[in-house]
Amino acid sequence: MTGGRTRNTKDRSAVDGLPLFEQGASLRPRALTVTEITASIKTAVETGFTSVWVQGEISNFRNVNSSGHAYFSLKDDGAVLPAAVFGWAARGRRNPKLAFELKDGLQVLCQGRLSVYAPSGRYQLVIEHIEPLGAGALQLAFEQLKAKLVAEGLFAPQRKRPLPGFPKTIAVVTSPTGAAIRDMLSILARRARHIKVVIIPALVQGDEAPGQLVRGIQAANRLEGVDLLVVARGGGSIEDLWSFNDERLARAIAASRLPVVSAVGHEIDFTISDFVADLRAPTPSAAAEIISGKWVDSLGTVRDASSRLRQAVLREISARKSILAHVLARLVSPRDRLREQAQKCDDFLLRLERAMGVKLEAGRSAFGRLAAKLDALSPLKVLERGYAIIRGARDGSVVRAASDASPGLEVRIRFHDGEKDARIV
Repeated sequence: MTGGRTRNTKDRSAVDGLPLFEQGASLRPRALTVTEITASIKTAVETGFTSVWVQGEISNFRNVNSSGHAYFSLKDDGAVLPAAVFGWAARGRRNPKLAFELKDGLQVLCQGRLSVYAPSGRYQLVIEHIEPLGAGALQLAFEQLKAKLVAEGLFAPQRKRPLPGFPKTIAVVTSPTGAAIRDMLSILARRARHIKVVIIPALVQGDEAPGQLVRGIQAANRLEGVDLLVVARGGGSIEDLWSFNDERLARAIAASRLPVVSAVGHEIDFTISDFVADLRAPTPSAAAEIISGKWVDSLGTVRDASSRLRQAVLREISARKSILAHVLARLVSPRDRLREQAQKCDDFLLRLERAMGVKLEAGRSAFGRLAAKLDALSPLKVLERGYAIIRGARDGSVVRAASDASPGLEVRIRFHDGEKDARIV
């Protein structure tokens, strides 16, 4: 046994002396560095799991505000998987592709790729898409933002401002080519043509829409003479209307100095802008009707008053006409009165002429009778019977008696057919 051991030792020494085995260490595999083995694992994992879907519960959530990345673990009853979302809150804003808030306890479905983070030697899921399980991501984001703004008091009724009753100029932030603005302009032209509409163009759908809507609201607030601001868009799916659930837009509406009407979608659609605005209109068309409502009511009131006034004036005119007709019926025209008086004068003259004629005739008759009597009693008639009248030639006195006819008296004797001078002897 001893000899055997000696032989074996010699054999091993002989083998060790061979040139192939002069370097004893060269018989072992080459040792890899930690970096090399980690790199190999990283390559194997990342090439083997380029796109996977994983569901689980979020735990140990944390985000790094300075970098905008979020880190957490996905877990279930049997295992834990580290995960990362890069660009989750870049520059202080959530990635619009991840529209809801990540938090511990949330059940999610994630799509991404497996990666190995070499510095810590751990593998992790780098998430490209994530959505909540049991509820739509957009609906969850909507509820989360709504709860946040409610807590801040942005939906409080006491901060709502009344709309101006009779706006003269309104600004509308919307797409200038959309159906919403066409409907609004058509209704305003029909109901209150005098209202001036300033259109501020903005996208109303897509990732860039919230920023343009915010800038449109800010531009409207810088305009002079604008009484009211409307943020409008036609109907669509929740994805189409999602721009109006943006937190930046909600805060811009809340900060507006102008009263804001939110007219987004159809009557069944609700957005964050509806809750924060001073008034929610079911549709853009309804917004135009609300804005012009008091103008229409006032115009109707004026028309009713005008109609009542017209009827009252017509009734008064009719009454006055009746009174005037009655007065005219009793009133004689001055010309007719003059003609009537002239006719009366003619009648009086005719009657006077007739009366004068009768009087003259009666006078003539009386005169004739008196003349006849006088003629019968006339001295001339006596003279015709042979009598004569003797008068003094000087004084014309009648010589009535013989005693008056002294001799030598010159007298004038009147016969019925003439006179003769004589002297009494």
